[in-house]
Amino acid sequence: MPNTSVIDCDIHPPTPTMAMLLPYMDTYWRDMVSSRGTDGLGLNSYPPGAPISARTDRRDALTLDRLRTQALEPWGTRLAILNPLYGAQALANADLASVLARAVNDWIATEWLNADSRLRASIVVSTQDIALAVEEIERRAADTRFVQVLLLVSDDMPLGRRRYWPIFETAQRLGLAVGIHAGSNYHNPTTSSGWPSFIVEEYVSQSAAFQSALLSLVAEGVFSKFPELRVVLIEAGFTWLPSFLWRANKTWRGLRTEVPWVDRPPAEIIRQHIRFTLQPADAPPDPQHLARVVEQMGSDKLILFSTDYPHWQFDGDAALPDGIGSALARQITTVNPLDTYPRLKETVQ
Repeated sequence: MPNTSVIDCDIHPPTPTMAMLLPYMDTYWRDMVSSRGTDGLGLNSYPPGAPISARTDRRDALTLDRLRTQALEPWGTRLAILNPLYGAQALANADLASVLARAVNDWIATEWLNADSRLRASIVVSTQDIALAVEEIERRAADTRFVQVLLLVSDDMPLGRRRYWPIFETAQRLGLAVGIHAGSNYHNPTTSSGWPSFIVEEYVSQSAAFQSALLSLVAEGVFSKFPELRVVLIEAGFTWLPSFLWRANKTWRGLRTEVPWVDRPPAEIIRQHIRFTLQPADAPPDPQHLARVVEQMGSDKLILFSTDYPHWQFDGDAALPDGIGSALARQITTVNPLDTYPRLKETVQ
C-alpha cells in the first residue's frame, strides 16, 4: 500500500436483525413487524454460506472490533464507506420498505458511525416510492457522514429512466454520489433471458446488468440533465469497460440522431461521471495485461479503492492486484475517492 491516506469505498456491515432495528421505528411499525414476524431481510445476492459471500475466517458474527482488525488496520485505512445490503428494496409494501430503510440508516449512524470516526456510510433507500426515497435522502443528508445514495443495479426498470430522476436531482443538489451496487430486488429475472439455476450464473451475469444500467444512464440523458452528478458502480468489475466504450461510441455515431441530448461520445461522458470500485478486479493472470486494460480505459480517475469486506474477492491481503503501479495506487486509494465524494474532503485534506 502507498504511504498515504487510504479510503476504502466499499465495506459491508452485518445485516441487522429486526430486533436491532425495532428501536428505530415508531410504535405502529414496531407492532406491525413484530406481529408479522418479519425478519431475515438480507439480499439473496450474497447467501451467507456461499464462498463468495465471506472468507472462512470472516463468517463469524461481524462486530465493530472485527471490522477494525480485519478491514481497517491491515491497509491503514483512514476512511471507509459502509454499504449496507438490506432487502427493503424487495418488499411490495412501499411504506414498510421506506420505514425499514430509514431504520437501517439510523442504526448505521448510531451503532457504527458514532463508534468509529473513520466510518462513513451510504443512504439506503427503497425505490418503490420515489417521493419517500427523496424524503429519506434529504433527512439523512443533514448528517455529512453519509456520502452517497445506495441503489441496486437490478431494479424494476433501467436506472436511467425518468422515474429515478428525482433521486439523481436530490443527490446532485446535496453533494452526494449515487452508488449502484451489485444485487437485485428480485422483482424481475436476474438475467436477460430468465431466471438462472445457479449462483455462478447470477454472479457472473451481474456485469451484464451493470452494462445495461450504465448505457441507460447515458442514453436517457441523465448526465445532460444533472451535469454535476457522480455515479459509482460498486462490485461491477471494470475489465469489461474498454470494449464496452468502443462499442458504445461506434453505435452512437450511427444512431446519435435518436438521442440528441447525448452530445458527445459516450466514452467521454462515462469518464467524467462514472467511477468503479476496485474489487472484484477480475484481473488477468499477467500483471502487464491488467496495466494495459487500465490504460485502455482512458483515464486514471475511474477506479476507487475498495476491499469489499467481508466478501471474498482476493487472496490474503492483496487488495491491490499486481499491475497497478505506485502512482496509480495513490490515485486509486486517495485522490479518486476524494474527487468522487466531496464530503470526504472535510476529513482528509
